[in-house]
Amino acid sequence: MSETVTYTIDPAHSTAGFKVRHMMVANVRGEFSKVSGTVVVDASAPENSRVEAHIDASTIHTRDEQRDAHLKSAEFLDVEKFPEITFVSKKITGSDGEWKITGDLTIHGVAKEVTLDVEGPAPEAKDPWGSVRSGASAVTKINRKDFGLVWNVALETGGLLVGDEVAITLELELLRA
Repeated sequence: MSETVTYTIDPAHSTAGFKVRHMMVANVRGEFSKVSGTVVVDASAPENSRVEAHIDASTIHTRDEQRDAHLKSAEFLDVEKFPEITFVSKKITGSDGEWKITGDLTIHGVAKEVTLDVEGPAPEAKDPWGSVRSGASAVTKINRKDFGLVWNVALETGGLLVGDEVAITLELELLRA
């Protein structure tokens, strides 16, 4: 008999962060502040576990209002047309808190298979209000052009304003359903 536990992603304590090269000299970091979804953990058959996450694309924040507005525009995420970024798992492998979760990441209306390197889930803990929580961290890298995010500007000194590779970091706090 398998013990399956369902968690909801706690939007108040979860973030989806990213890092991308700017002008080929430094990294710009940002995050999406509204992450939701479900994680179903099958302890006896982890390969049967599953993850579904939703990110509100309009919650992008890079500490620069002009840049955020540009990233929300049709030249990048086009949040009016594509308000949500999603991830739905298809395959889970690994053990002992080191997992690879492969699934479909959909950004800007384009779905591509990616693999998340996941640490967790953390041992459950009871919060001061009696709820049971866990957590997990995940990282991956994508090429933004694979998702139709192709806007760029050539620099006078050579190279491009925005790098193609985007490093993604997820910090998820999970609430036992």
